[in-house]
Amino acid sequence: MNNNRITLKEAVKFHGHLGPYLVLGLMAGNIALKKLKCKKYFGLDVLVWGANQRPKSCLIDGLQLSSGATYGKGNIQKIDGKRIRILFKNLDSKRNIEISLKEGLIEQLNKIKGHKVSENFAKELFKSNPLNLFNLTGE
Repeated sequence: MNNNRITLKEAVKFHGHLGPYLVLGLMAGNIALKKLKCKKYFGLDVLVWGANQRPKSCLIDGLQLSSGATYGKGNIQKIDGKRIRILFKNLDSKRNIEISLKEGLIEQLNKIKGHKVSENFAKELFKSNPLNLFNLTGE
């Protein structure tokens, strides 16, 4: 595993619990860094739509952990929106990638009831191929 990758244990320690949106944020940040070939922490800006309320807002903690973009540095921003989409900008190359959730995944997330079911689904997501979960544009 890449040394920059955050483990589920580390993510839970930071966030406080395990849930699918935390995992999706981790995965989306990892994809963006890899696809854009940008530096973690300072090499990118991140705009996030549609993650204003829990549990969707948990996605933002995953994004901060995986990408290194944080509110303190001002390189991540939360924007109102009806659906989750994330725009990553490589500050050096000026390349962008937008990541959104696939429709089938949204349906699965909307059906989750209860903390234990949520945790188990999050563990399964973490093992999944990200390309089965996300739509990528602009790569």
